[in-house]
Amino acid sequence: MPDALAYELLGGGDQGPRVGRLATPHGTVETPAFIPVGTKATVKGVRPETLREIGVEIVLANTYHLVLRPGAEVVRDLGGLHAMMGWDGPILTDSGGFQVFSLAALRRLADSGVTFRNHVDGREMTLTPESAVAAQNALGADIIMALDVCPPYPCPREEAEEAVRLTIAWAERCRAAHGRTDQALWGIVQGGVEKDLRERCAERIVAMDFPGYAIGGVSVGEGHDRLREVVGWTAPLLPRDRPRYLMGVGELRDVVAAVGMGVDLFDCVLPTRNGRNACAFTAGGMIRLRNEANRSDRRPIEEDCDCPTCRRFSRGTLRHLFAADEMLGPVLLSIHNLRFYTRLFGRLRQAIREGRFDAVTQGLLDRYYRND
Repeated sequence: MPDALAYELLGGGDQGPRVGRLATPHGTVETPAFIPVGTKATVKGVRPETLREIGVEIVLANTYHLVLRPGAEVVRDLGGLHAMMGWDGPILTDSGGFQVFSLAALRRLADSGVTFRNHVDGREMTLTPESAVAAQNALGADIIMALDVCPPYPCPREEAEEAVRLTIAWAERCRAAHGRTDQALWGIVQGGVEKDLRERCAERIVAMDFPGYAIGGVSVGEGHDRLREVVGWTAPLLPRDRPRYLMGVGELRDVVAAVGMGVDLFDCVLPTRNGRNACAFTAGGMIRLRNEANRSDRRPIEEDCDCPTCRRFSRGTLRHLFAADEMLGPVLLSIHNLRFYTRLFGRLRQAIREGRFDAVTQGLLDRYYRND
């Protein structure tokens, strides 16, 4: 394992929930952990100091978007992502592979790489395994991802097979192109909802001896039960002594299931996206702050929450901010939602350490989904 990263398994086994510690050049991450999404080099509306205050240890940025604007070389010239973001903790960058899925109508695939007609000005841009790694080397994140192909759900088996073929071939090329010893390059396992394809991809990717592994191609429409199946097939195939990262997953029932199967890291836009849309996460389920019932409500979003929002602002005040289209409303709700997730993962780690994971998580799920 390279100097850029060290993973220590502190408790748990191959297939059940586990706790660990991930060390990077910019600090450590206690796992399992949630990674807030800062797509364009910022977690929307939330200052780095506030992220630290609410318990965030690692953030994510997206290579495709940063290559497009302002350009990887500009980020490098500004001192790299850490300086640009004003964040001195660990950063992970996605390779741009998710855009193979999300921008499917604007791209074409070839053995050489993926060509996009970008969503900003319509110009063509091409990402190859080599250019994706070079861009991430310039961005300077602690953890960088191999370029992969994320197939949609549903898709013909032939399309999933081709995604696996390209993902494996591109991972080899990314590994050969990676040139910085202070960054850890991780491989990604694809295969859609086909068990044998997941097994084939995992075998080939693990053989490349990456310092960490991701399970990609989930949360793309397959639903909770199939997501559980895919993670249940794939997680046990990944090395016990390396971190496991489930990409793009944040729904509570999905997170709990995946942690129970030995996944260490998660990222998702849900906390901030829902915050910008006046939806607050609480242990008792989602609260919609725009509802009339909150007009004169003097309570905080959540009585036992220690976030800056709950310490200072009432539900009624937050409803007013959204009704008045004041930018403070989305900021405050994003902060609360991110704190909900850091508190959630703190509870999960404690439950694993105490050997009470099943009982604690069943209680969490029963309370959160009681009105569903």
